[in-house]
Amino acid sequence: MDARLNLFANPVGAQALKYINSAGKVIADSPLPTSTQELVKLRASQINGCGFCTDMHTKEAEHAGETSQRLNLVAAWREATVFTDAERAALELTEQGTRIADAAGGVTDDAWANAAKHYDEDQLTALVSLIALINAYNRVNVIVRQPAGDYQVGMFG
Repeated sequence: MDARLNLFANPVGAQALKYINSAGKVIADSPLPTSTQELVKLRASQINGCGFCTDMHTKEAEHAGETSQRLNLVAAWREATVFTDAERAALELTEQGTRIADAAGGVTDDAWANAAKHYDEDQLTALVSLIALINAYNRVNVIVRQPAGDYQVGMFG
């Protein structure tokens, strides 16, 4: 399977991705825990059916020390006992923020209040930005049908 378009080889695509990646660096360096960041990226990617990002963030999370048990249970986090209350709040916000079009009310006040109980303003800002950013990456990769499976840890820097 080949991608429909090589965004990295296209000057416009490469420039756009450069700026998106810069935003990602700000979030990566934020006080939001790295493990939470990877769980959020993985869950949004699963929801959006982005194989490339699911592959990437599973491998990056493993490399960062995440366990296979937790990674295998991300899609069923509500029934799993391996996530902290803070991670569960982040995963709920991720799901609601990713599925905005599916819910007329968008993100509920309860989901927001629960996340706000566990994260300070800087962490919440990073979390909201991360949810938006991973959804943008997912959409780009799904639209161009970026193939999954060949990602190598650290491939993009």
